[in-house]
This record gives sequence, structure tokens and C-alpha cells, in this order.
Amino acid sequence: MVEQLVRGFPSTRHSALALVRSGDAAERARGVETLSSVYWRPVYSYLRLRWHRPHEEAADLAQEFFAELVEKKLLARFDPARARLRTYLRACIDGMVANHDRAANRQKRGGGAAPPLPYDFEEEIDRLAGTAEPPDILFEKEWARGVFALALRRLREECAAAGKSQHYALLEQYDLAGERPTYAELAHRFGIGVTDVTNRLSRVRADLRRIVLEVLQDLTADEAEFREEARALLGETAG
Repeated sequence: MVEQLVRGFPSTRHSALALVRSGDAAERARGVETLSSVYWRPVYSYLRLRWHRPHEEAADLAQEFFAELVEKKLLARFDPARARLRTYLRACIDGMVANHDRAANRQKRGGGAAPPLPYDFEEEIDRLAGTAEPPDILFEKEWARGVFALALRRLREECAAAGKSQHYALLEQYDLAGERPTYAELAHRFGIGVTDVTNRLSRVRADLRRIVLEVLQDLTADEAEFREEARALLGETAG
């Protein structure tokens, strides 16, 4: 379905990176929520596989990492001309773990910790432990999963708000389920015509494409990085 998602690029941008750098606490919280919703699984899996941390420690370190993005203003030093955000964040994780290990012989820091961040997290320890892929490759794949997961969540909410939950249900059953039904089977299930199935799938796929690109805009610092990430994720050459 990926090739059906991209037909050009949106012209405006509203980056979560800018929100994280904001002086307003509410805007920072929104920015961190967007970043963590996509990057939680990549960060967690990287800590498990690159740094060989057990589940509880990896989860704690992941939480600490997202808090440090704000507390230590890590994104203020990010330069998209030198590296992609994912590469920069992996370097930040490496530095955080190294510092954490150096301080392991000292008493743990006291109060003043950041409040818990809103994560939608499901454990996949067996899958992570069984993979033969290098941690950096898994980080990239988990990032892509996170982008699409956030886009699908936004799409589901948008469809529900517009009274078009059936559109999302059609997408879910045809494109996201393990076994793909025919258009005729979907038409029978939903009590609509085959032409309706075709048209509604076309519309909801276009909406998903738009939202995927909006998520990428949220996660990139400038237009060049956005286009590079869109090409990497969706395989489209920018025009």
C-alpha cells in the first residue's frame, strides 16, 4: 500500500522539534508526546539490543531519555545538515547510557525527576531478543512502525470525528488485516455497494498518505530533511 500513499509533498510544516524547544511548557509537552509516540519503541529496542539492558532498566532509561530531551535541551544542538534526527538521537542515547554507567557507583539522583510521559507501550521482549538484525537497523524499522502507528491513530480519530468510521474500518480490514478480503466480501459485510468500497478505500488511503506526511513534518527540522525522510520511508523521489 506504500506506493499509494505518496503523490507529492505538503508545503507547510509544523515541527514537534520546534515545540520541544519552546519556552511554553504546554507546547513542550505536546512536542515530547509526539516524539515519544514514534520513538519510544526504537529507543527501547535500541537499549535492549545495543546496550543489553533488561526490560525494566531499558524502560526506565527510555523514560529518562525523553525527559533529558527537554531538561538538557538536547535538540538545541541538533543540526540536520550533519545528520538525520534518528542518527543524532542514537548518539544522544549512547552518551546518556555511558554517563549513566559512569554514575552507577553513586547513589541515584533524588527528587526533581520529570513526571511520567504518556506512552502507549506493549512489551515485545521475545521478538526483540530473537532478532538477528543489528540494533541500528532495528531502530530504523521501529521508527517506521512508529510513524505509521501514529498516522493510523490520527486517521482513526479523524474518521470518527467526521462520522466516517466505516472508511477506517474498510482500510483496517482490507489493508491492515492478515488475510485480505475481496471488495465483494467487504461490500457484503458492510451492506454497501462494491463501488462504495472502492471509492471509500481510495479516499481513506489519500487521507492516510496526507497524515503520514504530516507526521514526518512533525519529526523533521527542515524541508530538506523532511523530503529525505519521505523518500526513505515511502520510496518517492521528490519533485
